[in-house]
Amino acid sequence: MLPKPAVKIEFIPVKDLHFDRQNPRLAGYGLTSKSPDEEVIKTLWDEMAVDEVAMSVAASGFWPQEPLIVAIEKGKQIVIEGNRRLAAVRALIEPEIAKLVGTSLGTALTSEVRATLDSLPIIKTSREESWKYLGFKHVNGPARWGSYAKAEYIRKVHTDFGISLPDIARQIGDRHRTVQRLYRALMVLNQAVEAKVYSMDDRTKKNLSFSHLYTGLDYDGFQEFLDLESEEDESSSPVPSDRLANLRQLLIWLFGSKRDSQPPVIRSQNPDLKNLDRILRSNEARRALLRGSSIDDAVLLSDPAKDRLRANLLDAKSYLQSARGIVSEAYEGEEDILRTAGTVAQVADDLYEELKKEYDARQSGSTRKPRLTDA
Repeated sequence: MLPKPAVKIEFIPVKDLHFDRQNPRLAGYGLTSKSPDEEVIKTLWDEMAVDEVAMSVAASGFWPQEPLIVAIEKGKQIVIEGNRRLAAVRALIEPEIAKLVGTSLGTALTSEVRATLDSLPIIKTSREESWKYLGFKHVNGPARWGSYAKAEYIRKVHTDFGISLPDIARQIGDRHRTVQRLYRALMVLNQAVEAKVYSMDDRTKKNLSFSHLYTGLDYDGFQEFLDLESEEDESSSPVPSDRLANLRQLLIWLFGSKRDSQPPVIRSQNPDLKNLDRILRSNEARRALLRGSSIDDAVLLSDPAKDRLRANLLDAKSYLQSARGIVSEAYEGEEDILRTAGTVAQVADDLYEELKKEYDARQSGSTRKPRLTDA
């Protein structure tokens, strides 16, 4: 747990504070322990609305009532909570950083505000002491991280501190299996990376849409396609080895592949994720998606052929009735329209004859051998 409120707040010079390279939000943008401060700050500024934090600090100064949470690691003071605020302050007081992120807010600071920025309030703790507070705040609480950052944090607490997933869930007030579902999704992604069937660097967008995977794994189609283990198993390899090829294909559909010049088929979770679930449960629809059909076209094949036949006939009838209703006002003797109508009539006659033969054969108790089609 965090230190009790009675613990003294210290003020530490900004130059002595270091960004947390283990921060799970940064990992989602490809930053590592070797990423320079400039890259960390630029990513925070561009991707996590640090400009809004900087505007607030520039207007009111740095509030001592909101200290940074710091852990001492390898002799360094690591900000494990408050990296956005640290980045905002550095952008305000360091001209080189201000130029990097493209802000001039620091040039208009009042003397009162500027006096609050050289040293910042901190509370010293450790990662193990603070995980419950940070977990509640960022997984289920008022300042929620993205799904990938949540999953990384849960994995770290589970792995580094030996806390079981049910215990993590209880401590942060999780009532919806969020902890176990996030952990399973991360294990699926990590398994693909470790098995070298997918690379995080191969995704087509910088921001990882991890929520697509996390949400999709709850659907029956995803689970059947991967033969996925239940989230309660806490397995580090939830996908059987004989389904790794399926896992690669699924991740390409979700995140794209630069190597294969293939964008993700998921444009937004609703309705694309549910449509992909329907496709995964249909051999015909899945083959169509593999051949390059759009998700919109492929999902049409996920319905039973009988339903598609009936729907197509009803659509055709509706369109033809609509066309017939405007003949007197729209048709001016164009030959191409007449030829098209003739083609439609011939197709309709051929379709009717084929259906009639099938109907008569079934009524007489015999069945024709089905024709083979190219799947």
